Amino acid sequence: MADESRKLFGTDGVRGTANIHPMTAEVALALGQAAAHVFRRASDRRHKILIGKDTRLSGYMFEDALAAGICSMGVDVIHVGPMPTPAMAFLTADMRCDAGVMITASHNPYQDNGIKFFGRDGFKLADELELEIEELIESGRLPELRATAEEVGQATRIDDAEGRYVVFLKNTFPRDLTLEGMRIVLDCANGAAYKVGPIVLDELGAELSTLGVEPDGRNINKNCGSLYPEGVSALVREVGADIGIAVDGDSDRVMIVDEEGKVLDGDIVIGLCARYLAASGRLTGGGVVTTVMSNLGLEESLAEQGLDLVRAQVGDRYVVEAMRKGGYNLGGEQSGHVIFLDHGTTGDGLLTAVQVLAIMAREGVPLSKLVSGFKQYPQVMVNVEVARKKPLEGLPRLQAAVAEVEAEMAGKGRILIRYSGTELKARVMVEGAENFDVAGYASRLAGVLKADLDD
Repeated sequence: MADESRKLFGTDGVRGTANIHPMTAEVALALGQAAAHVFRRASDRRHKILIGKDTRLSGYMFEDALAAGICSMGVDVIHVGPMPTPAMAFLTADMRCDAGVMITASHNPYQDNGIKFFGRDGFKLADELELEIEELIESGRLPELRATAEEVGQATRIDDAEGRYVVFLKNTFPRDLTLEGMRIVLDCANGAAYKVGPIVLDELGAELSTLGVEPDGRNINKNCGSLYPEGVSALVREVGADIGIAVDGDSDRVMIVDEEGKVLDGDIVIGLCARYLAASGRLTGGGVVTTVMSNLGLEESLAEQGLDLVRAQVGDRYVVEAMRKGGYNLGGEQSGHVIFLDHGTTGDGLLTAVQVLAIMAREGVPLSKLVSGFKQYPQVMVNVEVARKKPLEGLPRLQAAVAEVEAEMAGKGRILIRYSGTELKARVMVEGAENFDVAGYASRLAGVLKADLDD
């Protein structure tokens, strides 16, 4: 998790309720100024920063505030409008920008928003660089660093950026294959992928049924997308589709639904792709990187194939860091972030879907059969609202309760308690064999945690 002492940046950028600190126009202006100063130090040439957003109503406000801050520091801005987060990562590097800024709260409701940065290489910023931006804002030095009038940056808008991303996604699909004859249900969560998602699958030849492609600024993630795959599941069964695809509001995560309407989470998708890449000699590192949340069933399935599972802390940025350090090209999270480092630098829902579709097209068998060998242990997570995040190791009753449950499971289960990096919540996860009451254990531990935090 990001450093708790930091005031702005969390696990994945700055996030909160729109127009309430820290997600205000004033903070966005300062973030734009600080980031522009940090990214322009490399040389005296003209610098440019890309700005994209999802479909939230407040995106307009933050887009303009960030642009004003960036231009005030003598750096140019390129606006690309609604664009998936992974598209921004790709475009930042592809267009040789000094940085990219994505305005999104990902899977959160429209009332929230967030700001995240990408470096010129398309990767999310390291904690140290985010801390430098934050400290520059806190220092009060920004006014003295502003550009003089003749050096002020300019803002431009380009309309063809999404075409670059569409071509990129299509080029990750094997040229000798086609999606012709394949029926697909796609839910874009009324979010950033509402344009590019249908275009990609249509141009690859699929017969497409769509949901969540009519954003109005307020309906992003509302009973649709990867958090609510029930709609896709129902439509898959209704139209007899071969697969359902549900991305979230910024399209960096995906839930896949098989032809029977069963939802396949990130663990199953990672397991499928790992097996296929390993069989074709294209899996590097001898395994995959996931997080502490990934199911024991995935770990066992990989072990049966002689593959390792490396666990990182929650957050796809930390998965990517571990992948780059260990030479892995596949990783991700149970929540649906899947990273293919051979193609991209961050979780990408549409890219993941295209890779699964390629496997289906190559194998020519139903998706349910392709994943039939994967086993998952029962896993339950309970969220606990918190007023502040006290160190968990300093909660004696909680630690005693954890020890009791671990003794009862006798090494045949896992307990994970952590704070959310983006919300004032604690998450209690219990996983174990079929004969354990994991829901009861999770509820019991959540109650103890709440009582400890309330004291």
